Amino acid sequence: MGAQVRVYKRRIRSVSSTKKITKAMEMIAASRIVKAQRQVAASTPYARELTRAVAAVATGSNTRHPLTTEAENPTRAAVLLITSDRGLAGGYSSNAIKAADRLTERLRAQGKEVDTYVVGRKGVAYYGFRDRKVVQSWTGFTDRPSYSDAKAVAGPLIEAVLKDTAEGGVDELHIVFTEFVSMITQTPVDKRLLPLSLDEVEDRGAGGLETAEKKEPQVLPLYDFEPSSEDVLDALLPRYVESRIYNALLQSSASEHAARRRAMKSATDNAEELIKSLTRLANQARQADITQEISEIVGGASALADASAGSD
Repeated sequence: MGAQVRVYKRRIRSVSSTKKITKAMEMIAASRIVKAQRQVAASTPYARELTRAVAAVATGSNTRHPLTTEAENPTRAAVLLITSDRGLAGGYSSNAIKAADRLTERLRAQGKEVDTYVVGRKGVAYYGFRDRKVVQSWTGFTDRPSYSDAKAVAGPLIEAVLKDTAEGGVDELHIVFTEFVSMITQTPVDKRLLPLSLDEVEDRGAGGLETAEKKEPQVLPLYDFEPSSEDVLDALLPRYVESRIYNALLQSSASEHAARRRAMKSATDNAEELIKSLTRLANQARQADITQEISEIVGGASALADASAGSD
């Protein structure tokens, strides 16, 4: 039985080491969530005012522009999927991938071809393993994205929107990311970035984010455009797409850290339960070992007593 006790003790040491790692990862994720939330809050005013400016230009001019004009017969759409670079975050990436698959199926049911763009190694690995075509991918910054990362992602997407569909361009641009609702809830969502819906501008205040409270519809200001409204829209198009993608990256980052914190806390709790169970089994094995040794001693003493009595 001594060998069994050693096995239990070795497993307890192994699980204890794992518990230390998961606890450290939980604390790191918790600290990063706060920073990601602050970045989301800091990006909100810029996104809100930029969206209002785009809406004002769109309502104040009759210019046909990819930013605000619906295609008569849209035949091609681009889908940007945001996942994580690292694992150990529960179902964070898989839920976003499932949402992207549902969006792709819905667009194809409408008769549209879909070009897929992916952010994050998990999404790239998913599509690569299934031999699905990805137009372009980006990795290495999902846990701490910067505005320069958003610009790098937005560049090819804007080019695709401005191109004619016959030359590989797209009529619509959609994004799939995980919206940070709270420390407990993170929801994968899909939103259409282009063309911009003016109804969405009235309902959403920060580049696609739900406003904290319902407000009365506001009258957009009147602008004079120089040199023209089309040039203004050309200038606003990259800023608008970049700000929306940046906000989605920040929300996805906060969601990733929250999901990882929850997963690591669950792993830590499971490790504690396993340590308790193994400790209990080790104690039982040690008690059984002691009981067996006592029985052997008593049995040996009885045998010696019987042998002495027989010799007499």
